[in-house]
Amino acid sequence: MTRVDFYLLEQDGLDTARFACRLIDKAFRLGHRVYVLTPDADAGGHLDELLWTFQAGSFVPHATVGPGLPAEDSPPVLIGWGEPPEDAHDVLVPLTPDVPAFFARFDRVVEIVGADSGDKERSRAHFRFYRDRGYPLEVHRL
Repeated sequence: MTRVDFYLLEQDGLDTARFACRLIDKAFRLGHRVYVLTPDADAGGHLDELLWTFQAGSFVPHATVGPGLPAEDSPPVLIGWGEPPEDAHDVLVPLTPDVPAFFARFDRVVEIVGADSGDKERSRAHFRFYRDRGYPLEVHRL
């Protein structure tokens, strides 16, 4: 069953995208394959650029995939704005306002919750969604 982790960024100044890069880097270093779902190609491109620059000296092998883009021989981290490749099932990082319909095919979902009230409200709805369906939940306060 899919495990869902919520990371609550309670400190002012913690940037959601930069924190996502840190989590993605950690997951990659632990040997996981990661699919990052962004709302659109522009957000995917922004995250792609950020993964190159978020931390001096780090390297996270990644690529963007979108509808119609191949995923063969893909690096361990994929950034997309649609349905993930068929073989993607390890870690999902949704950076979208809605719970993705395909979340249950992943072993783990990582929800990142920013400090603003809109992010918190969306997070509460996501938490209820997963809880009401019986998924194991864990909350990490940062």
